Amino acid sequence: MSAASCLLSEEQFLCSICLDVFTDPVTIPCGHNFCKNCITQHWDVSVQFQCPMCKKVFERRPKLHVNTFISEMAAQFRKSAQMKASSCPDQQCAKPGEVPCDVCTGTKLKALKSCLVCLASYCETHLEPHQRITGLKKHTLIDPVENLEDRMCKEHDGPLQLFCKTDQMCVCLLCTVLDHKSHDIVPLKEEYEGKKAELGKTEAEIQQKIQERQLKIQEIKHSVELSKEYADREIADSVRVFTALMQSVERGQAELIETIEEKQKTTEKQAEGFIKELEQEISELMKRTAEVEQLSRTEDHLHLLQSFPSLNTPPHTKDWTEVSVHRSSYEGTVRRAVAQLEETLRKEMEKLLADVELKRVQQYAVDVTLDPDTASPYLILSDDGKQVNHGDVKKNLPENPERFSPCTCVLGKQSFSSGRFYYEVQVKGKTKWDLGVARGSINRKGKITLSPKNGFWTIWLRNGNEYKALAGPAVLLSLKVKPQKVGVFVDYEEGLVSFYDVDAAALIYSYTGCTFTEKLYPYFSPCPNDGGKNSAPLIISPVNHTD
Repeated sequence: MSAASCLLSEEQFLCSICLDVFTDPVTIPCGHNFCKNCITQHWDVSVQFQCPMCKKVFERRPKLHVNTFISEMAAQFRKSAQMKASSCPDQQCAKPGEVPCDVCTGTKLKALKSCLVCLASYCETHLEPHQRITGLKKHTLIDPVENLEDRMCKEHDGPLQLFCKTDQMCVCLLCTVLDHKSHDIVPLKEEYEGKKAELGKTEAEIQQKIQERQLKIQEIKHSVELSKEYADREIADSVRVFTALMQSVERGQAELIETIEEKQKTTEKQAEGFIKELEQEISELMKRTAEVEQLSRTEDHLHLLQSFPSLNTPPHTKDWTEVSVHRSSYEGTVRRAVAQLEETLRKEMEKLLADVELKRVQQYAVDVTLDPDTASPYLILSDDGKQVNHGDVKKNLPENPERFSPCTCVLGKQSFSSGRFYYEVQVKGKTKWDLGVARGSINRKGKITLSPKNGFWTIWLRNGNEYKALAGPAVLLSLKVKPQKVGVFVDYEEGLVSFYDVDAAALIYSYTGCTFTEKLYPYFSPCPNDGGKNSAPLIISPVNHTD
C-alpha cells in the first residue's frame, strides 16, 4: 500500500470541492469521488443534482457509496504527509496566538499562508499544491490570518476583492452589478495603497502627539521639581524666620524674668539690712534690760545711786515708725516688656523678610554686560564690559542712533521682554550715580529727563547722601545705611521694578503697577567725575546668593 501510494500523485487524493485530501471519500454514479460532507453540502444548496466535475445531471439525488480503496489511499497519503511534515525541522507547531494549518490533523503546524479562494490556511506541506498545480496557482495567497470567512461576502458568498468608495465598504464582484451598481468601485489594492498612505500620515500625527505629550509630561515633572524646590526653600525660610522670632521672644522673656528677679533681690537685700539693724538694737536693749534688772535688786545704796544716771537713760535707737519694706511694684512691667518685644520683633521680622525676599529675587540673576554702542563718548568701559566710569575727555566715536549724547549713560547689551531678571551693581565710593531699566525706544540725544513716562524706571544718588526714586515727581528716599551694592529686580508681567541694598538685605524702593510693552534694557550712569570726588566706577558684580 505504501509503495502504491508513492506511485500516485497528490492530485488524485484531492477533493475537487474543498481542494484538500479526501475525508470519508464517496463515489457518485458518474464515477467521480468527493468528500462525503462536501458533496452532501453541495447538493443541499444546489437547485439540481449535478456532478461538480463532469456536470452530469441526475434526475434524483444519487445514493452515496463509500470508496474504500480511495479512503485507504487517502489515509495513507495523509499519514505520509504528516510524517514528512513532522520530520521537517523548518516547520513548527502553531503556538498560542499563531494561525494553525486548517488541513493538519492531530498536531496543528504553523500556517505559512492563507488562501482567499479556498478560505483556508496552510502549513508548508499543505501549501505545496498551490505552488505546483496550475489552477491553484491563480488563487490569492496572503500572510496567515484567522477568520477567513470574514473575507467573504455575506450575501453572495464571493471573495471581497473590490472596494466601493461610494459606500466605503469591501464588496465582491457580484455586488458591483447588483447592490453597488454605478458606484465608484476600485480594486482592493488601489484603495489599500491610498488608505495605507493615510495611515502613514495618521501614524505620523499620532507619533507627533505622543512626542508632544511626552514633552508635556517632562514639562509637568520639571514644574513639579521646581515647585518642590520652591516649597523646600519656603519651608527653610519660614523655619529660619520663625526660629529667629522665637529666639527673640525667648530673649525677651528671659530679660523680663531677670528684671523681676533683680528687683526682688534688691527688696530682699534691703529687708535683710533692716532686720540685721533691728536685731542689733534688740541685742543692746536686752543687755540694758539685764543691767537695769540687776541694779534694781542691789541692796547697795551707794552703787545704785552712782549707776542710776547711766542706766536710767535708754540706749540710742532708730525711730522705726516710718521705716518699712515696700513690695516691688511690677505694674506695667509685662506690658512694657511686651511692647518692647513687639518693636524688636517688628524690626527683626522686617529684616528677616527682606533677607528672604532678596534671596528669592537673586535666583533670577542674569549675566549683564555693558553695550559700547550705546555708551556716551565721555564714558570709559572695561574690556569685559563690567565696569564704567567718567573719563572727563570726550572720545571721537561714531554718532550712531543708539548712543547717548551728551548724557553720560550706557545700556546693557541684554534685553528682556518677558519673565523676571535680576542683577547687582557695586556703587561703593561714589557720590553720584543713576541705576535702573529703560525702554528700547527712549530718547538718547540731548537733555534726558528720567521718569517712567519717558521710559525710565530708576533711582539715583546726589551729593553723597541724597537718594531719590525718579518716579515723576521724584520720591525722596530715607536710607539708614549708605548702600555699597545695589540689586535691581524686574518682573515684566507683574509690572514691578525693585531696588535692594544687597549688604543690608533691605528694600530701597519699588515701582509697582508698571505697564511694559517693549524690550527693557539695564540702565547705568556713573555721572561726571566732579573733580575726582566721583571717579569710582560702577561695577556689575556677580551675584553671591545670601545664606
